[in-house]
Amino acid sequence: MIHTKNLTKKYSRTTALQNINVAFERGESIALIGPNGSGKTTLIKSILGLVIPTEGNIFFNGKSILGEWKYRNEIGYMPQISRFPENMNVHQLLKLMRDVRKDEHHKLDEDLIHAFKIENILNKTMGSLSGGTRQKVSACIAFLFSPQVLILDEPTAGLDPLSNEKLKEKIDKEKQKGKLILITSHVLSDLDDVVSQVVYLQDGKLMFHKTVEELEDFTGEQKLNRIIASMMNTPELINEHL
Repeated sequence: MIHTKNLTKKYSRTTALQNINVAFERGESIALIGPNGSGKTTLIKSILGLVIPTEGNIFFNGKSILGEWKYRNEIGYMPQISRFPENMNVHQLLKLMRDVRKDEHHKLDEDLIHAFKIENILNKTMGSLSGGTRQKVSACIAFLFSPQVLILDEPTAGLDPLSNEKLKEKIDKEKQKGKLILITSHVLSDLDDVVSQVVYLQDGKLMFHKTVEELEDFTGEQKLNRIIASMMNTPELINEHL
């Protein structure tokens, strides 16, 4: 569904991405992880068309996205830090998003609006909301237009445990529908039982892209944070198996 070919992005003296070749397919929930400065954000922004590659290409359903924009209608994006007009209330924001899209081909998905009980805060301004509640609104908008691809950047940041579980249930539900979901998170425990594959970036390079089952076999670990720790502490696993 989304393929990158020799994707490279350079900023002056810094190479943010170096010859990245990955394939993300439907029905997968994929963790994009790595230390700060590894290239995760640059990869996401490249897929969204917000960053133009220095070299290489990105393909969406077999077609290059360079110079294109319509493919973005099939992507729901939840940024790490959402920025909305502070004086706009939640009802106005949701109405604005619906009016801007005016997409008759997509049935609105309001599951999270109901799960998070957003109807109880419709008259509150965005500036008055806590960080966790703003995250809930951002998640609702990402899922609202039933996109085929969901890109979620630190989606659980600030969420209470119950809301966290509701979001994870929704992610799994959409994966079962055959959608592609890309998730970044520094809290790897939040990704347990959610992701089916792991892409690990470091210094702009792809270190590995494997299924969770393969990584469990390689390391003998079951929890994602322990799997990644084992991989990083024993680099011969990467060189020998990946």
